[in-house]
Amino acid sequence: MEDTGRKQPSAPEVIIRMTGIGKSFLGVRVLRGIDLSAHAGEVHAVVGENGAGKSTLMKILAGVHQPDEGVIEIGGETRSFAHPVQAQRAGVAIIYQEFNLLPERSVADNVFLGREPTRRGLVDRAAMEAATARLLDELDEHSFGPRDMVKDLSVAQQQVVEIVKALSVDARIVVMDEPTAALAEHEVELLYRLIRRLQSRGIAVLYISHRLREVFDLADRVTVLKDGTHVGTVQASEVTTAALVKMMVGRELDAYFPPRAGEQAVGEPRLTLRNAGNGKLDGIDLELRAGEIVGVAGLQGSGRSSLVKAIFGAEPFTRGEVTPVRPGNVREGIAAGIGLVTEDRKAEGLVLNQSVRDNALLVVRAVGSRSRAAVADLLERVRLTPPRQDTEVKYLSGGNQQKVVLAKWLTLAPKVLLFDEPTRGVDVGAKAAIHDLMRELADGGTAILMISSELPELIGMSDRIVVLRDGRIAGHLPAGATEEAVMALAAADGAAA
Repeated sequence: MEDTGRKQPSAPEVIIRMTGIGKSFLGVRVLRGIDLSAHAGEVHAVVGENGAGKSTLMKILAGVHQPDEGVIEIGGETRSFAHPVQAQRAGVAIIYQEFNLLPERSVADNVFLGREPTRRGLVDRAAMEAATARLLDELDEHSFGPRDMVKDLSVAQQQVVEIVKALSVDARIVVMDEPTAALAEHEVELLYRLIRRLQSRGIAVLYISHRLREVFDLADRVTVLKDGTHVGTVQASEVTTAALVKMMVGRELDAYFPPRAGEQAVGEPRLTLRNAGNGKLDGIDLELRAGEIVGVAGLQGSGRSSLVKAIFGAEPFTRGEVTPVRPGNVREGIAAGIGLVTEDRKAEGLVLNQSVRDNALLVVRAVGSRSRAAVADLLERVRLTPPRQDTEVKYLSGGNQQKVVLAKWLTLAPKVLLFDEPTRGVDVGAKAAIHDLMRELADGGTAILMISSELPELIGMSDRIVVLRDGRIAGHLPAGATEEAVMALAAADGAAA
């Protein structure tokens, strides 16, 4: 063959290759023969239901756990990590969903924690802050500086600090575990921009997320795990959402969001607000009717959570008309048949050290009692897997914890059920179960008000949508409204639409 003298472009370097990884805990096999690789500058998503083995695999890569079998290669060299520090020195950085930051220390202190530069035996703060400033410049991040205290930063800014930490140790592989779980919609764009910058530096990003929209936005390839096994690896551009969901859950999902049952008419008003307000809300006019799901959209700080807390009685309305009852506190809200599934289930919805049964009975114990059989029926209704009543809730997956929260409110048979981010941090199978239950409740006559930062979920589940901005209703949209229409109302300047 004639040599034209042209140099053929080489394939990107394989930064990380994991082959045949297996792991057991107390004789229980949690990973079986997992293969995973990532190239320089690639975003490789790792997806699967809770319990699929994603976190265990990443902790093996990060040196937290050691594999029982299999090989890890970084840059073509076989590596074995007995401690996370060894993995870090090999170029592996992992950003957990719950950040490993010291809030009472500065940004620079956190970036160089345990690796502080010294001069004449003392910490060289000037060098440490200058290095941190250079890394922030590389990420084009100027909203805070090296001397700012971490406790004063937003969640999105704290995530930037974690990424700066990874860059400071010359990470070649960055693992992100549910990086958008605590971010507002407008902050997700910042994360996308930072990930693109990591790619441009040739860093391989392993991205764990339950949000398939993010997977398709960011990933070059997707690896699917199920029950500790490797289902397959596909090019993100060559697979559909439906096909990916089927790989994850092992069955067809006929529709991402359940349809209404027939042409059932919306029932009587369950709650009516007229010019209602408090210190955070003003002029709220809203009617919730039996049998409908009303979605609530809005940017961070728009008043979404304040609205459901006011209706529930946690932050009561102080003016306007609320009928048939205006709860002045949480107990009055519960007595009126109003339930609230809070945004933070661990802090506000559950007692983690108590059993599933005790948590399911938290609400009803204030108004009556149920037998063990009744609780078992409720756990079956919310599809808790496995439906064991004696398990401490802290040992359940995020999806199953959310199902226990739902069971807690179902004991009340609520007339109005308020959902604040109903599927945050749960896998696609648990999402489907929660969506099905919400639609079942609505078809049974419950009035549902739902907040969601995931616009596809909001649009797919809602019979109509209310958009909040600056504590007021900016406008109303019908079922099937576009994401652009929602965001136009949520972010617009000037008078409400």
